[in-house]
Amino acid sequence: MDPACPESPEGSESVTLLVIAKEPLPGRVKTRLTPPFTPEEAAALAEAALVDTLRAVAATPARRRVLVLDGAPGAWLPDGFDVVRQCAGTLDERLAAAFAGCDGPALLVGMDTPQVTPELLTVDFAGCDAYFGPAEDGGFWALGLAEPDPALLRGVPMSTDTTGAVQRARLVEAGLRVRDLPRLRDVDTAPDATAAAAAAPGGSFAAELTRLRGPAAPSLPSPAPAPLAVPSPSPLPGQVPARDTTGQDTARATVVRGTAR
Repeated sequence: MDPACPESPEGSESVTLLVIAKEPLPGRVKTRLTPPFTPEEAAALAEAALVDTLRAVAATPARRRVLVLDGAPGAWLPDGFDVVRQCAGTLDERLAAAFAGCDGPALLVGMDTPQVTPELLTVDFAGCDAYFGPAEDGGFWALGLAEPDPALLRGVPMSTDTTGAVQRARLVEAGLRVRDLPRLRDVDTAPDATAAAAAAPGGSFAAELTRLRGPAAPSLPSPAPAPLAVPSPSPLPGQVPARDTTGQDTARATVVRGTAR
């Protein structure tokens, strides 16, 4: 825990939790899962990921819970959420609009990390101004602002391998004290699905993936085995531990790319 930004359930109760998502319809979500999955199977996985995400948010202390939705809510939506329609425009504009609707501290997540937990989402802005959750695909899975300012997101290039770096730099350049959350893996491809299910084996996403991997379902490619580690006295090129703006090393956070797709 960063002593400059302590986490406590009491502080998190003043936070609005935002989930930005698409209605899980075949052909509109998780298209990079096809193949090996059919559009219908990809949509089923997307729905399961959304269910797990919403359950984690529902179990997290919060002032308000909001689903910022492209589409219509379904039976997968639990009680306790306000539903707001996503505005038109590019992803940066839609994220900015989601924060614009908040009148106090807010934390936004997407629907692509079914392994997220209430512990990860329990944040307290005492002593810091922003939370940043980097994703392994080069994006960010979470963004929190003590004072939501849509201008901090507008113009950030989304879905590139520099999205996360640009977004975090935007926060720092604005003079915000940034607290880094653990890096997570978004579900975009079949290997991503395998990894996310392994990280949360008891969730709906893992159960749906197991069902689809039955005898009639195509097998998923497994990530290539990692090479044997060779001790080195110095970091490899480009491997620099991230440092938050309070001056303390945050080795668990590596800055990388965008959020929801």
